[in-house]
Amino acid sequence: MNATNGAITAKTTPSHTISVLVHNRPGVLSRIAQVFARRGFNIDSLVVSEAHQEGFSRMTIVSLGEPEALDQIIKQLNKLVDVVRAAEHVSGESVERELALIKVTATPETRTELLQIIDVFRAKTVDISDDSLTIEVTGDSSKLDAMEEMLGKFGIIEMIRSGKLIIARGSLVT
Repeated sequence: MNATNGAITAKTTPSHTISVLVHNRPGVLSRIAQVFARRGFNIDSLVVSEAHQEGFSRMTIVSLGEPEALDQIIKQLNKLVDVVRAAEHVSGESVERELALIKVTATPETRTELLQIIDVFRAKTVDISDDSLTIEVTGDSSKLDAMEEMLGKFGIIEMIRSGKLIIARGSLVT
């Protein structure tokens, strides 16, 4: 914590999003996770899927830490045999999205207000029952955080987020 003008503020650690193109082979994920663990970094978000090229997978990893330490992790990742390319995405040079499914308590009295919130956030109702709604929302992390906060007063029954998906803008490739 830092004291500034008598106020106490929390020191924020920067978040980094790393894209890793790898050969789709057993054990690759554990070797990549070990690189982070050896440096004492937690992986806050991890998305892995097959790449558009057969035999390859794409990983998107979000971790908190100082830039110098993350630079070292990226260098170590690029030395791994199964890693084709590892790079950090710079804010503004990429498109970021997450998906969340949120199941919320919905009574007849609260349903109208819930549907208005869903409309404002450009979300979708994907399931409805007598006492709940399941909502699908996509957007950047701050949008999903705001949606979660708005729905909290109704009673969130269950929620799951996909983790960050990211792609470079324009013709850039990472």
